[in-house]
Amino acid sequence: MTVSLMTLDPSVQMPAQMSTFAPAVDDIYYFIYWMSVVFLVGITGAAAYFSWKYKRKPGVKAEPTGHNTVLEIGWTVAPIFVLIYLFHAGFKGYLDLAVAPADAMEVRVRGLQWSWDFEYPNGAHMNQLVVPVNKPVKLIMSSSDVLHAFFVPAFRVKRDLVPGMYTSLWFQATQTGETNVFCAEYCGGRSTENAQSGHWSMITKAKILSADEFDKQMSAAVGPPEGKTTEQWGEILYKSKNCFGCHTVDGSKGAGPSWKGKFGSTETLSDGSQIKIDENYIRESMLDPQAKIVQGFGPVMPTYKGILNDKEIDALISYIKTLK
Repeated sequence: MTVSLMTLDPSVQMPAQMSTFAPAVDDIYYFIYWMSVVFLVGITGAAAYFSWKYKRKPGVKAEPTGHNTVLEIGWTVAPIFVLIYLFHAGFKGYLDLAVAPADAMEVRVRGLQWSWDFEYPNGAHMNQLVVPVNKPVKLIMSSSDVLHAFFVPAFRVKRDLVPGMYTSLWFQATQTGETNVFCAEYCGGRSTENAQSGHWSMITKAKILSADEFDKQMSAAVGPPEGKTTEQWGEILYKSKNCFGCHTVDGSKGAGPSWKGKFGSTETLSDGSQIKIDENYIRESMLDPQAKIVQGFGPVMPTYKGILNDKEIDALISYIKTLK
């Protein structure tokens, strides 16, 4: 049964618990939270009481109160046991998060400006994270351009994607449904060419499906949807691969050239030379976008090598041809 994210909220402070990690993470959080509340109330209350009880009175000379050795040793030693517990719980949780089970399904994750790409064992690529329920999933992650941060609050997992290296995390979803995936790298990252782009806009979904539904979606993801033409599949890919973030189809200006009426036209490149927009140029621009940049646009497009297969490139070209 699919479970709504909103109905699973354990409190107003934390999102739904949708992975095996969530209860343990929440236990530590609420332990620290309520301990802080108790000490805040206790210390503030005691300070207010003693300020009232021992306030300066006319004719009374203040005298040193001395100290209480037992009390001082007590409030020094007691926090040590709390810190030992928190270190043990935190370190155990870190090890659990760092070491994935041997039978975990691996998903390749790439962070791009400004979208996610998820590659599955059968070669399927999606812009949403789709996983089976009750199955450990290991994410092998990298960035194609700048620092990104993969964050799924409902799973209680977060890890940076660093250019030039691989990072990983794993989780096991506990019920079907869907929740948000964010890029939590909120510093900078805004495109000067397109105010609608940036780390903040890299919001997608994590969908947790039953084993049968997952297998069906994986099978459907490696080719055009049933009943769709190549051109229609290209339009679907235009949206699912986040091409619309930079390229419009109505002629309006974006971070990259508009696709409307582009095929067959002649463009001036940044070096002053001219080129005809044909199949070869479009394919090269997807796989090696810095090779030939249209004049007036910056080198901001990431490569889609390893993200788009030949059939998907053909579908996108077919779609571009229809945009007269």
